[in-house]
Amino acid sequence: MKTIRLAAAGSAALVASVAQAQSSVTLYGILDAGIMYTNNVSKNGSSGHLWQATSGNINGTRFGLRGTEDLGGGLSAIFVLENGFNIQNGKQAQDGRLFGRQSWVGISSTEFGAITLGRQYDFLTDFIEPLTSIAGTFGDTGFIHPFDNDNLDHSVRMNNAVKYTSVAYSGFKFGASYGFSNSTDFAINRAYSAGVSYHQGPLGAGLAYLQINGSAGTSSSSAGAIDINESSSNGTGGFQLGADVERIIGAAVNYALGPALLGFAYTHSQYEGTNSFGMSNGSMHFDNYELSAKYEVTPAVTVGAADTFTDGHLDGATVYGSDPKWNQINLQTVYHFSKRTDVYAEAMYQHVSGNHFVAFVNTAGGASSTGNQVVGTVGLRTRF
Repeated sequence: MKTIRLAAAGSAALVASVAQAQSSVTLYGILDAGIMYTNNVSKNGSSGHLWQATSGNINGTRFGLRGTEDLGGGLSAIFVLENGFNIQNGKQAQDGRLFGRQSWVGISSTEFGAITLGRQYDFLTDFIEPLTSIAGTFGDTGFIHPFDNDNLDHSVRMNNAVKYTSVAYSGFKFGASYGFSNSTDFAINRAYSAGVSYHQGPLGAGLAYLQINGSAGTSSSSAGAIDINESSSNGTGGFQLGADVERIIGAAVNYALGPALLGFAYTHSQYEGTNSFGMSNGSMHFDNYELSAKYEVTPAVTVGAADTFTDGHLDGATVYGSDPKWNQINLQTVYHFSKRTDVYAEAMYQHVSGNHFVAFVNTAGGASSTGNQVVGTVGLRTRF
């Protein structure tokens, strides 16, 4: 009888061990805090220097839960719940959402890919952003293109989204997603995206498209796919542009040469029926051209630089010029204490031309009173 009990206990322990090995839930996160100096910020009728404590100047401060359960036959149930917050004051980002960065659940196949449902990123974020200076492993939030007009820093995310992402086939991956309006007016405030990427050896490339219908004036109370007025990933408020129809296409390529990584990206953004920049049902478009480079000086030290030129056109603006142009130069140095913890220093300079346009570097704390703005920051990041 004693032998039977021992055998039964051993079998139960084995079953529990197997079950535990087949499923997991991981707590993860990034904490990013820094001190920033901006040479010119215009507020309340006056302008001057600004010193500020920052949260998420590079990577939006966050924590999340990632889970998987092995269902057998190469299938797994998967989910991600991710919260964004401001480390300086503890407030939630993304308009106060509990899981505002991501919240989705799905089924993954080792042979065919994954289908996921919930609040998710589009394929500009998945396939283009990692190849640019806006990548989470590079400058991210501080290096975004003016007003995040191409959404590479995911100032807006897709709610009510159904998304398919393939596995890699000889280096190629592809996918498509659709965000429902959740309205009887099916076409209002919906979004869809598609993309393809290629990674083989030192070469990486991507092409992606995003279209949003009816995002102008939406908010956290909107039922549809997009909330244009939500706060940005760093919890300090972001740049979002709304319109009746938004179309964004992007392409990017990276090539590694030993310790160096060189990149080029191009995005084109169109906004039809927008009230931005004082327009009433106007239109505008932006062409963004970016060159970037990173270099690993030692295993502990990396340096990087990026230059973005943005050619804008506004049709219907009565106050602003119709041909604004931005140029932003970004510099970065990172020292890695370990794989999890590092310190960084960044400098950003933006110049804009065009009638009544002023410079406004993301996270700077406010717009400049002139067409020029310089931002410098030092910070500390740790991951778990």
